[in-house]
Amino acid sequence: MTVRFIGAGPGAPDLITLRGARIIGESPVCLYAGSLVPTELLEMCPEGAEIVDTARLSLDEITEKLVAAHHAGKDVARLHSGDPSIYSAVAEQVRRLEAAGVDYEIVPGVPAFAAAAATLGRELTVPGVAQSIILTRVSTLSTAMPDGEDLATLGASGATLVIHLAAHRIDQVVDELRGPYGGDCPVAVVAFASRPDEIVLRGTVDSIAAQVHDAGVTKTAVIVVGRVLGAAGFPDSYLYSATRSRVTH
Repeated sequence: MTVRFIGAGPGAPDLITLRGARIIGESPVCLYAGSLVPTELLEMCPEGAEIVDTARLSLDEITEKLVAAHHAGKDVARLHSGDPSIYSAVAEQVRRLEAAGVDYEIVPGVPAFAAAAATLGRELTVPGVAQSIILTRVSTLSTAMPDGEDLATLGASGATLVIHLAAHRIDQVVDELRGPYGGDCPVAVVAFASRPDEIVLRGTVDSIAAQVHDAGVTKTAVIVVGRVLGAAGFPDSYLYSATRSRVTH
């Protein structure tokens, strides 16, 4: 039997992939990440399915349930918010499943930063402005950042920066960004992207912290930093350029 880690998307239930929805509907066991996964997705579970909220479970307790379902001959849908490749703790679970000899599969989902960009109506890579995106976070009491991955160092590239799990430390964030980006650099904060209670804040490195505090945003948010947010007058992509040869053979 197989454990399938499914990216449940950023919040809107209709942003699940077709593959993810099909697997949920076929799996007799479903583990989901508490308030982060829309409960509408649980309605896709087959009748009589075992549904477990993992919000209050430790990693070892979650693993025990995954392994037990495997030994009982049951496939498992393990739902994670966003996409499993980013800040999902899938790596720790996979390590334990491999040690236990349990097969697994990863099904991608729509990440929060993509939903935030859609809400902002902006492409995060703009010709002549920025062609790289850095996905990162800040140190917390539970998880330190490796050497060289502080915001000031990453920001020195001038790339579009997308910062996860950091809204509660917005003052620290802007202090570290002011050097590499400048106080006038555009910043946006999107909380609960794609959900009915979505919050969108737009400002600059110098002004965004006050807005975040006033709005009471402390979690479930991404911070987007970069000149792409205010880009204008940039050249067209070569793909669509009138000077590009379109001869086909």
